[in-house]
Amino acid sequence: MSFQTSDVSALIERIDWQKVDGLVPVIVQDFLSSQVLMMGYMNQDALVTTGETGHVTFFSRTKQRLWTKGESSGNVLKLVNAALDCDNDTLLVKVTPVGPTCHTGTTTCWDGDKQEESQLVWLHQLEQLLADRKNADPDSSYTASLYARGTKRISQKVGEEGVEVALAATSGDKAELVCESADLIYHLFVLLQDQGLSFNDVINKLKERHQ
Repeated sequence: MSFQTSDVSALIERIDWQKVDGLVPVIVQDFLSSQVLMMGYMNQDALVTTGETGHVTFFSRTKQRLWTKGESSGNVLKLVNAALDCDNDTLLVKVTPVGPTCHTGTTTCWDGDKQEESQLVWLHQLEQLLADRKNADPDSSYTASLYARGTKRISQKVGEEGVEVALAATSGDKAELVCESADLIYHLFVLLQDQGLSFNDVINKLKERHQ
C-alpha cells in the first residue's frame, strides 16, 4: 500500500473540517479502471482508521458510528491512495475493490442507471471477462478454447494478427485496420492473462519509460 500514516496526518491538517462540519465527502474510484464506485463521508477517526487498516472506513450518518465498507459482506475497498481537492473539502480515494461495491450487488452505486461506460472501464471489464474464461470449459467459448490449446497457439495468433494489422495499414483500408487491431488487442490480452500478467503491467512499463 502506497498510502502512509504521514499521508493521513497531512490530509487531516489540510482538510477544512469547519467548512464540511466535521464530515468530509469522499468519492471512491477504482484504481485500475477509474470507474467511480460510491460516495460516503469520513470524520477524522474514519480517515485514521482507513490509513491504519488499509480498508476504506466511513462515518455512517445513519448508524452514527465508524463503518468499514464490507465489514458484513466481505466486499472491502483496499486503499491505494487518497487526494484532497483544491478547496480542501472533498477527498478522492482510489481503491482496489474486493467484490461488488454497492449493497445491491452491483459493481458501483450507479449501475442501476445503465450509463454508458467509459472506454477505459469497458477495457478493464473485458480483461476481467477474459481472466474468468481461463478455467472455463473449452467448448463454452473461443477464449476458453484458446487457453486450452496453450501458450504456443495463443502466441501464434498474436503474431498472425500483428501481420494482418500491418497489411491492413499498408493497403490503406482503415475499416480493416480497425477490425484487425481489435483482433490483435483481444489476443494480446488473452496472452497476457495466460502468462499471469495484465494490461496494467504494460501500462506501468510505459509510464516507467515515459518518466
